[in-house]
Amino acid sequence: MPVNLSAPLPSDLHAVPGVRIGVAEAGIRKANRKDLTVVQIDEGASVAGVFTLNRFCAAPVQLCREHLK
Repeated sequence: MPVNLSAPLPSDLHAVPGVRIGVAEAGIRKANRKDLTVVQIDEGASVAGVFTLNRFCAAPVQLCREHLK
């Protein structure tokens, strides 16, 4: 994540029909910090992804590619 990146203002965010996003403090990295994101997409929704072209990709990238095939 870029250094000095500030959070967007709520007025700059726009709702996407059929998509819900939530965050929580799960204590995965640091205490008292929102470190878990959950995304719910309605059944039947169309999704797409843009992936790196690197020959060596992290496991989450490989998993997402497989799910979107």
